[in-house]
Amino acid sequence: MVRTSDFLYDLPEAAIAQSPAEPRDASRLLVADGLVDRHFADLPELLAPGDLVVVNRTRVRRARLLGHKEGSGGRVEALLLRPAADGWEALVRPARRLRPGSRLSFGGIRATVLAGPDEGQALLALDSGEVPLEEALERWGEIPLPPYFTGRLADPERYQTVYAARPGSAAAPTAGLHFTPAVLSRLGERGIEVASVDLGIGVDTFRPIAEASLEEHRMHREDYLVDEAAAGAVAAVRRRGGRVMAVGTTVVRALESAAAAGGEVRPGAGSTDLFITPGYPFRVVDLLVTNFHVPGSTLVVLIAAFMGDAWREVYRAALARGYRFLSFGDAMLVRRAG
Repeated sequence: MVRTSDFLYDLPEAAIAQSPAEPRDASRLLVADGLVDRHFADLPELLAPGDLVVVNRTRVRRARLLGHKEGSGGRVEALLLRPAADGWEALVRPARRLRPGSRLSFGGIRATVLAGPDEGQALLALDSGEVPLEEALERWGEIPLPPYFTGRLADPERYQTVYAARPGSAAAPTAGLHFTPAVLSRLGERGIEVASVDLGIGVDTFRPIAEASLEEHRMHREDYLVDEAAAGAVAAVRRRGGRVMAVGTTVVRALESAAAAGGEVRPGAGSTDLFITPGYPFRVVDLLVTNFHVPGSTLVVLIAAFMGDAWREVYRAALARGYRFLSFGDAMLVRRAG
């Protein structure tokens, strides 16, 4: 049994970033090899010509809906997670007041509870009338910022990556928030290719694991897309002897979910509940840029699987040196163990 408590650490509230770095690439970057302090703007010089950088181009949907229950008028909130065959999976609250058949109103969007709530999650049928749903969400929805972020963003686009393209996530792929057009341009100048995948991020990824052992935890499913261009880029970097660097744990999960046993990345769309734990045989990713994550979360477990027990030393050094943690915090660059 692998205990969840093995992936906890003490995170002082003062270490949680409450504002993003400006400019984006001014954030700090801790290079795990040698525990070297750099800045994110230095990333192109830390990689080699011929390497491949893979980013998650998903865009955060304005998926937080505030409204009321029709009839009683009681306040309700819904956070849309992902589309399902006959509705939308969503977190709702207060869940105790909702039942199948409950009708909710969120501005110009109406919802009917089809199933649940079960542990706060429900299946909703959404009706935005003649307005396409994505357009309706842009009009009546809000960006769902993390609960541990108590600051305010002057510009909601600061919770989007500069390369975000396709709406599909309930949270940002935060390792990508550090990129600027200048960093992307310098990667190209150094002969470092950039490829894109999609993985629609659900909020459950970021929550602390509630079960006592990892074996008891079940990941929620997330949709991903690895297109022909991304799969071809991975095959090409392997042929030339370069390395694959994932920008964030979401890219790791997308690439590893799409990988065959021999390491070939198969193009296509799918749904994954892959839970990467220590002992997992990584097939694709060699390097990882990632932020510092919530104690006891599946993301910390993934980091421990990727770099081994050294994760604790890196996290201790980051806290001691004043690095900023979580979504708007700083980043680290780590190499796969073994």
